[in-house]
Amino acid sequence: MCYNVQYIEKRAEKYKQRYQDVIPPAWNNENLFDEVTPYYFVSGFVHPKLPIVKSDGVFLYEWGLIPLWAKDAVVAKDISNKTLNAIGETVFEKPSFRNSIVSKRCLLGINGFYEWRDFNGKKYPYHVRAKGDELFSLGCIYENWVDKSTGEIRDTFSIITTPANSMMEKIHNLKKRMPLIISRNDEGKWVDPKLNAEDIKSLIKPYPESGMEAHTISTDANSPRKNRNTAEILLPVTYAELN
Repeated sequence: MCYNVQYIEKRAEKYKQRYQDVIPPAWNNENLFDEVTPYYFVSGFVHPKLPIVKSDGVFLYEWGLIPLWAKDAVVAKDISNKTLNAIGETVFEKPSFRNSIVSKRCLLGINGFYEWRDFNGKKYPYHVRAKGDELFSLGCIYENWVDKSTGEIRDTFSIITTPANSMMEKIHNLKKRMPLIISRNDEGKWVDPKLNAEDIKSLIKPYPESGMEAHTISTDANSPRKNRNTAEILLPVTYAELN
């Protein structure tokens, strides 16, 4: 699965340049980056607002998709903790996601994500990233939910997951899942709201191991009681028992 990410880009121009082949040239809402909080480590369960890339520009959305049918804020809060991820194999079938996957797809540009390996009953954290890309793209879906009691609009998203590739099978060795990583060549296609179902399905697949790299980090990453949102959390730590 994918519940923890690294996102540290605060420069609107850098983000716009990175996604210049995806967003319209006329997009100019760079001011939204004034509201962006950089994170060395952030959990989806705190529902951070992160910049997502859609076909019409970049927008701040909250992590944890709220489907249109959520009847009130109580239901919305409960379901948003269960929709941080959407399983790629069933995304067209699940009530929470089947509306969004058809035409509401987006990209989340991140610097890395975190996953845990189980070895002899102990959890070892890894920082994982795509090779050669300071910012790489996770395939996501989004929704715009309206709280009927207040009129508030909640803009939310979910990260799609796939079966793990061979590298991620060794790291996420219990559930053997990984986030959907969209290659640069497919980013424009993914956000196209007119893409047909078969082409969408063809993009939901494990990213090649050859395009990824990972290293173990401090077990401080295991505890939400510790401050994990520091640059030090990225430092490699070697565990002799894993070798």
